Amino acid sequence: MRLFLDSSVVLAACGRPTGASRYVFHLAPRMGWSLLTSAYVVKEVEKNLSLRLPASAMSEWQLLNPMLQRVADVVTFSWPTVMDAAKDRPVLFTAVAFSDLLLTLDRADFGGLMQTGFYGLQILTPGEFLRRERAAGRLPAL
Repeated sequence: MRLFLDSSVVLAACGRPTGASRYVFHLAPRMGWSLLTSAYVVKEVEKNLSLRLPASAMSEWQLLNPMLQRVADVVTFSWPTVMDAAKDRPVLFTAVAFSDLLLTLDRADFGGLMQTGFYGLQILTPGEFLRRERAAGRLPAL
């Protein structure tokens, strides 16, 4: 499964080693999940890492960064798109181009799309994704 990670998920994984975002990183190798991101997202992560998180988050980023597979940013989309947050359009467009699922914690900008999806792309929080996988019997026991 190809999971595109928004910067909110990567930042949460760096800042909180026991949360659902970090657990996605932990499980990815065992589950065969590809963790995708783009230069646009990495730039946003690196800009916000020192501003919003404790100093230890930088060392966590150094551990997690190599686990992310980079894909090319997609900045335009040929189908009609309604999304107020222009800054998040490259995240959405890149995710729909390369992944099976977009993981984000940004309910303010992606909230409406979390209910409907976007041209077949599901959008979930890491916690919702993990609950879905557990309910389907696809996750190992804790």
